[in-house]
Amino acid sequence: TIQRCNNIEEVEVMFAARTLARTAARQGTQAVQRRSNQTVPRLGSQAEMEAEAIAHLRARVRRQKEIMDATEHSAEEELHEMWKWVKISAVVATPVCILSIIKDVFFVPHAHRGHGPMPDYMAIQVKEFPWECETCALFDLECWKKCRAEQAAEGA
Repeated sequence: TIQRCNNIEEVEVMFAARTLARTAARQGTQAVQRRSNQTVPRLGSQAEMEAEAIAHLRARVRRQKEIMDATEHSAEEELHEMWKWVKISAVVATPVCILSIIKDVFFVPHAHRGHGPMPDYMAIQVKEFPWECETCALFDLECWKKCRAEQAAEGA
């Protein structure tokens, strides 16, 4: 049930209690020590600050060595792991590539130019081609046959 607080002091006490409960719960569940990235030593004499900075660096190096020792693998293990993933990739990728090729060849319609005359809006020619049949495209063999037949009929 939600109770209504009429007094500002009651609200402040309620927020303080909630914050305190959350902080206590957080500290209770935090069993693993988290690393700190603080690198600035506390204010003190020159010697104290240097000693604290050196101790901090040594602790970080020691922690890094612990991590490296826990995760270290030999070169043979790394090579074995690499070839395992190369083989897995080949086993997975080969069928996928083959199936993709089959799909593209047999099931995807390929867009080819239709047979017959093109509509007028597709046959717009701004200037003539620089060969003997000015209106024929270079690889339009039917147009070339017609043009040459017309030229032979005109020449005869």
